[in-house]
Amino acid sequence: GDTVGSLLRQNYPGTLSVVLVDDQSTDGTADAARRAAAGVEDRLTVLSGKPLPAGWTGKLWAMKQGVDEAGARAPKYLLLTDADIVYEPDMLARLISESEAKSLVLNSLMVKLRCESLAERMLIPAFVFFFQKLYPFAWVNDPTNRTAAAAGGCMLVRRESLQAAGGLDAIRGALIDDCALGRLMKGQGPIWLGLTQRVRSIRAYPRVGDIRSMVARTAYAELRYAPLRLAGAVAGMGLIYLA
Repeated sequence: GDTVGSLLRQNYPGTLSVVLVDDQSTDGTADAARRAAAGVEDRLTVLSGKPLPAGWTGKLWAMKQGVDEAGARAPKYLLLTDADIVYEPDMLARLISESEAKSLVLNSLMVKLRCESLAERMLIPAFVFFFQKLYPFAWVNDPTNRTAAAAGGCMLVRRESLQAAGGLDAIRGALIDDCALGRLMKGQGPIWLGLTQRVRSIRAYPRVGDIRSMVARTAYAELRYAPLRLAGAVAGMGLIYLA
């Protein structure tokens, strides 16, 4: 509800509509979204997610359904975002303005993660720091450098460029959808990845185990769940930062 409300309250002068893919949830997701859209119901479309087909990972299949629905309206841009992300009212206009000025095919921001519990204060800054070590933002943003990445909570993509790259079908089996999308889109033109405090996640990670699960499905997946790769990464950082 907070996410949908923040999107529908954007101070954006163009046409804006929200497509929510309710991916077979059992927690009242669709009802919460509709309550948040009270008064502007015509700007919200709620899709009931279809069963997962072979060869697709879950999030990308949900995104595919949303992209297809939104694409029928032929927008210039698609904002791909998560259900726990809240936007300041000027952010969509800023994202699109920057994308137009820099001719970006993908404009992605690593959102401000919640950092309130003891576990979050201990580990969330380190997680963000490690992500920047895996994917130095300056390299990602350099059109001449092959390094590519994105942050899945906030990704503004040029629709025609996504179509030209083969659409989400081209990365349908990817576990880390955002970085796969970054690599796909960098082949179409300039991309951008940065940090922001004006788009934030409201998802709580109260315990160390919650953060461990998040890291396992993101950073550790990028290391292909290989203990030797993890040991090498830890040894390399130890050498750099300690020695």
